[in-house]
Amino acid sequence: MTVPTFPRPAPVDLAHHSHLTGIFAPQRTEVDVRDLQVIGALPDDLQGAYLRNGPNPRFDPIGNYVYPLDGDGMVHRVELSGGTARYTNRFVRTPMVVAEEKAGHVIWAGATDLYTPGEREVGPELAGTPRELPDINVVRHGGRLLAMAETAPPYRLDPTDLSTLGRETCDGAMAVGSTAHPKVDPVTGEMVLFNYLLEAPYLTWSVVARDGSLSRPPTVVEGLDKALMIHDMALTERFVVLVLCPLVFDIPAMLTGGAVLDWRPDEGTRIALIPRDGGPVRWASCEAFWVWHFANARDLPDGRVGVDYAQWSYPGLLATGDEPALGGLVRAVIDPVRGTVDREVVCDRDVEFPRVDDRRLTGLGGTVAAIGKLRGREGIMDSLWFVDPDAGTETHWEPGSLAVAEPVFIPGAGRDYWGMLGTDRCDLSSWFLLLPADDPGLGPVARVRLPIRVPAGLHGAWLPA
Repeated sequence: MTVPTFPRPAPVDLAHHSHLTGIFAPQRTEVDVRDLQVIGALPDDLQGAYLRNGPNPRFDPIGNYVYPLDGDGMVHRVELSGGTARYTNRFVRTPMVVAEEKAGHVIWAGATDLYTPGEREVGPELAGTPRELPDINVVRHGGRLLAMAETAPPYRLDPTDLSTLGRETCDGAMAVGSTAHPKVDPVTGEMVLFNYLLEAPYLTWSVVARDGSLSRPPTVVEGLDKALMIHDMALTERFVVLVLCPLVFDIPAMLTGGAVLDWRPDEGTRIALIPRDGGPVRWASCEAFWVWHFANARDLPDGRVGVDYAQWSYPGLLATGDEPALGGLVRAVIDPVRGTVDREVVCDRDVEFPRVDDRRLTGLGGTVAAIGKLRGREGIMDSLWFVDPDAGTETHWEPGSLAVAEPVFIPGAGRDYWGMLGTDRCDLSSWFLLLPADDPGLGPVARVRLPIRVPAGLHGAWLPA
């Protein structure tokens, strides 16, 4: 088979790209600054670090820049200790980033471009390779700190200075790659992950033991006949929960200049309940919907499975529709015997990045925090929402001109908190915010002024010391 060659694409028009300007504009400066300015008071008992990853092109990109799929990784860290704060940021230095830094300019195009550089420009080892993008999440498990990609092996970071140590397969569990959202069982300490592929067998899952050793190698999920994009997963004590929405990789269309991804709602959404003991997969199905991110899940007493997640009518960033994509926080109850899915909207507004106390990851209940729209479905994501689906309660905090990011639960000795980054849309100053978990509507008990602007990004974690 003759592999077609593609011309080097033109530069992206940064000045008119909504995800490369304003709060999304790339940050090229790396710093390490102690004793940051604090407005309010940081609790003395919080000892640890908040980390967040996100797309941040090292050099001005060429070709198509498709957020959130494109952009080199940059990890940001806010360390808390004894009421003080320190900030550090570093690029995730893949071989592509290293080669571009040596050249002093961009070489690779983005994820949806077919152009790759040749041997004359980058040498035989990198010739024909696509850009690696470990820019979505950051995870600590089994002594490893990992910058996670969409569907590829992650990169391991030095926990001291965030320097890049190299690709990581987690003892072979990620040999074929991993999506950005593995789940760590709060009881067993196992890290469960999955990966989708562009060719058969299309979908695998695997497990890393608490100590970082291989517990289950990549195992094929039978029953797929096409490549689907599947961004996140949920986990219960019994099941790995994978929601297979009909967002299909259309390789023939891509090779002829068409869209890489094709939304096919007539095919509906399928849900795979994969027994963690290795038993046969249980399938359920319903009409089409899209999900980027899950909050948590649990096994119900009657054998069904409950899942809380942010639902969309279709993937608005990656597909087009006649109407705007409609969102909401939804609880689905999946029956593995009947193969049915019952869904209930528990917060009827556009929300995203739902998070819970990670100690409740395999058990529904408690507060789900998310960014959302103050006016329901109008305007931008401009507020934080805190919903308890069991109690039927919700509260919110309006941060004014701050564009707030994904909230992360931070347990304390006497009081718990939600931590997040935020950047002011007016002056582009960036802050780390700490909200009390028992009354987040009050707003921050502490605001940490960061020494540089942090671009709007994706996912993070709290790593206790």
